[in-house]
Amino acid sequence: MSIKVLIVDDHGILRSGIELIVAQTEDMEIVGQACDGHEGIELARKLKPDVVLMDISMPGLNGIEATKEIVRENSDIKVLALSAHCNRRFVKDMLQAGVVGYTLKDSMADELIVAIRTVHDGQQYLCPKVASIIIAEYVTDGQPSSETTSADKLTAKERELIRLLADNMSNKEAARLLHVSVKTVDARRRAAMDKLGITGIAELTKFAIREGLTTLNN
Repeated sequence: MSIKVLIVDDHGILRSGIELIVAQTEDMEIVGQACDGHEGIELARKLKPDVVLMDISMPGLNGIEATKEIVRENSDIKVLALSAHCNRRFVKDMLQAGVVGYTLKDSMADELIVAIRTVHDGQQYLCPKVASIIIAEYVTDGQPSSETTSADKLTAKERELIRLLADNMSNKEAARLLHVSVKTVDARRRAAMDKLGITGIAELTKFAIREGLTTLNN
């Protein structure tokens, strides 16, 4: 029986490329494609894929929150993060959300196929670059590193809002994409800025880039 794969990514060209790669294998098939987290959750409910390839930075609901919901609703679905970001914060957030694997979009086609098969078989998969980040989180005695960043002060929802605002999105646009009120967005933005000691959007954007919350060309 073929491994059923669902792609969740806001870049259509990438989705098409993955579909071509998977089409060349005999033991897996693409059963659906979603362009954001909300659609990904709905398709996961409907199609019940074996593996979900999950992007992180997407408009609307990001891959972190979408992963949490998919795993909460169906623990049999294996979520594999497929991201352009090899950043400690993204890796940590996705692992905590419930992904069982993390690989990068610049990986070779063969590596992606191996990653899909590995997580489908119930094992974890981390590409070499991501594995090095995980190793760096631990000191020689096996305890988690005490290193923290300013982003650790923020909740996942606050970090996602900062990603959107750093991409020049207005409060109204962010509220629509996040499915909350403008009042909630404003309160969340002020709370995040208070935690960081930041007073303006320009400073917030610089912070987002510095902490790897956005690259301005997701």
